[in-house]
Amino acid sequence: MKQRLAAVCTAAALACLFSACTVGPNYVRPTVPAPDSWRIDYPKAADVANLKWWEQFGDPVLNQLVETALRDNRDLRVAAARVDQFIGALTATGSQLYPQIGYGAEASRARTSEVGFPPLSPALSPYFSLYNVSLGAAWQVDLFGRVRRQTEAAQAQVYASEQGQRGVVLTLVAGVATSYIVLRSLDRQLEIAHRTADNFTGTLRIFEARFRAGLVGKSDVMQIRSQLQQARAAIPQFEQAIATQENLISILLGRNPGPIPRGRTIDELAAPPIPGDLPTAVLQRRPDILAAEQNLVAANANIGAARALYYPNLSLNAALATTAATTGALFSGPAAAGLIAAGLSGPIFTFGAIEGQVAGAEAAERQALAAYEQVVLNALRETNDALSGSVKRERELAEQRQRVEALREFARLSRLRFDRGVIGYLEVLVAENELFAAEIASVSLQSARYAQLINVYQAMGGGWVDIAAASAPKPQGVIAARAAP
Repeated sequence: MKQRLAAVCTAAALACLFSACTVGPNYVRPTVPAPDSWRIDYPKAADVANLKWWEQFGDPVLNQLVETALRDNRDLRVAAARVDQFIGALTATGSQLYPQIGYGAEASRARTSEVGFPPLSPALSPYFSLYNVSLGAAWQVDLFGRVRRQTEAAQAQVYASEQGQRGVVLTLVAGVATSYIVLRSLDRQLEIAHRTADNFTGTLRIFEARFRAGLVGKSDVMQIRSQLQQARAAIPQFEQAIATQENLISILLGRNPGPIPRGRTIDELAAPPIPGDLPTAVLQRRPDILAAEQNLVAANANIGAARALYYPNLSLNAALATTAATTGALFSGPAAAGLIAAGLSGPIFTFGAIEGQVAGAEAAERQALAAYEQVVLNALRETNDALSGSVKRERELAEQRQRVEALREFARLSRLRFDRGVIGYLEVLVAENELFAAEIASVSLQSARYAQLINVYQAMGGGWVDIAAASAPKPQGVIAARAAP
């Protein structure tokens, strides 16, 4: 009876082994409902989703800045090293699927007691040497897939870390492009401030001459001087903002804070077209969504690894050794020794130890699922916000530019009326102040419009991330990760 039971257990174990028996649920991608279209209609160009969209601005300097950032940015190096960290964990976990082979060697010199029981013969020396050489192998047979599930989880973590690196690439490229556009808008606003200050300086000289000639009152001179000081006060503000923006871009480029080269002016930049992809395409390529799904894969695999603790473990051990008192006899036949052993062990009463691990793994899987669904919802929201913002900013910029043109004409006509003596200079000051503020606001809106277009590309992801990632630092263990079992 005992022999039959042992035979049945052995047959079951071998059948499970050779059929790759793996306990726990297999991963099934959750169904996440996605809208068929975005909330806003817009001119779309689907072919640009997989291109280097930053090159569409037509500024070679911006292109070079992006390439430099992809090569030298420190955050990207951190992300690449993080991928290698998870690859190392994967390699260590996967190694448990194979026998572990080791060796040993030992030499010792000892002295025995001459007055022990029985006493040592006077003809024998109390000193003796002992030499040992061994070769051993141990294999923890993965009968029920615990190690395979752990390897599956580790592999998912590698994929998740790779998506994390893609996410850094996405954020970095968008950050460099946005920061450069903000820099060029600040340059333009500084030019407007200098031009306005120069205009008020010329006007002040004229009115001071008129005041000395008794043609205008001192109040008119003071009003113009006040406006001149207001325009001059804006100059150091813009200069400080420019220096701060240059320092920010320098850090993104992986270099010490310093000046940044300039290319085209903000007015010369071309607006890239909006990619025309459906929401389902966003779910398939955004790095944060893909990383969240891989975390869910890992959590699902950990359930199987925890459940496998309920089942027995089969271990196989083998050893070859040779032991002798002299090195000359070490490898002779009589000095050889050997061992072959097999062991089977499993839990009976654990008082909730395994149940707690399974419950914890299942709870972690539910957390990962909820996090994945939340990431998807946030991705859809961000993309809708970016698309809506790009359209609304374009309309707002168009209206603001018309306002600038109207105020520019108003300022011109006001000055003509003042020269003809129809109105006082106060109306001219009001017109020029409104024009100055409107021009500054128009440049800010132009920068915001470009930033919204960049947000669209960042929110929708796309093949351009992989193109950009090709210039980023490479993890050193990617090949090993792909080849792991």
